[in-house]
Amino acid sequence: MEIKRVNISDFAKTLKEIGVEDVGVKIMAKKMNLNFLYIKNIPTPAANILKQDSLSIGAELALPKHAINYKQELLNGLLIGSDKHLEILSKKELAQPFGLKDLAKELSLFLKESKKSYPLEIMGVINANSESFFEESRFLGKDAILKIEEIIKDGASIVDIGGTSSSPGSKISTPDEELKRVAPIIEEIHKKELYKDAKFSIDTYHSEVASYAMDRGFEYINDITGLGSEEMCRVAAKSRAKVIIMHMQGEPSTMQENPTYDDVILDIEKFFKERISRAKDFGIEDITLDVGIGFGKRLEHNLELIRELSHFKKFGLPLLVGASRKSMIDKIYPSTPEQRLPGSIALHLESIRNGANIIRTHDVKEHKQAIDIYSVLK
Repeated sequence: MEIKRVNISDFAKTLKEIGVEDVGVKIMAKKMNLNFLYIKNIPTPAANILKQDSLSIGAELALPKHAINYKQELLNGLLIGSDKHLEILSKKELAQPFGLKDLAKELSLFLKESKKSYPLEIMGVINANSESFFEESRFLGKDAILKIEEIIKDGASIVDIGGTSSSPGSKISTPDEELKRVAPIIEEIHKKELYKDAKFSIDTYHSEVASYAMDRGFEYINDITGLGSEEMCRVAAKSRAKVIIMHMQGEPSTMQENPTYDDVILDIEKFFKERISRAKDFGIEDITLDVGIGFGKRLEHNLELIRELSHFKKFGLPLLVGASRKSMIDKIYPSTPEQRLPGSIALHLESIRNGANIIRTHDVKEHKQAIDIYSVLK
């Protein structure tokens, strides 16, 4: 007999190669994915019950050493277990007091929604303005159309067009200013029927601009305010738009002035819950979530969001990440926007590993190659 260590990134594929039957693959796959769930503010009695129930099925709940003494009303813990363990606990805790029934429902939702899969897509960026932080992404008129055709050929399945810079310190534009920049491009896209070759997204927080684009073949509304306007909700619902809800703390002109969070992951989760609920109240169903890298976040916030991106898979919705050439790279490796392509690819590949479905980038061709190679390695 010989032993070889393997890195199993695709459970089902590896099991089928061995010759395991489909029923066995389904059963074993649940045992092969290990989860680490940080649970905050657990009532001490609940923590001790959950600890014993976890141990009884082969899982584990890490707690502070004083948990057994009931000296503290609320505790934090780390639940460690496979999908199978969480499935058992989600049923077992339904019969327990001290809030464990709610935890059981959360575990069940996590297991159900986080397993949804979506295709991996590249969203190319076209900035129809003269203020965007990366000069090489700025295009107007015919130049914009030529660039759009190029990035579609290079592998972009979505093209995101914006007429206003949202980089830190930028000023809010008026709808008229924005339309003046993007309308000629939108009209040419419609005239040439480029929407047959790729999906188009309008990057705007103005409902008037969104409506104009949606009436001319666009599919996505990419709103950095995360549907902050009820009028935007109405436009999205009426046009049956695919909506990208992005998180931003503050507004572009001030968002990088001392951004703070109690817990960046849980704070953004609360934001998404509220905005998803608002969207559905208006009849909007096709939703993508964007954690908003660089939008009211320090370097440590951005890094944590990429590392823990899989947390947001609990919503069962596609996840978008856009770290392309952003200043967080400069804080790790001093560089200008023109020098940040390698850093962008590194951040985006890690985002994909952690659950990203759409990568928003200025560099479609280079990302297509990197993602294709990465996909073969998985």
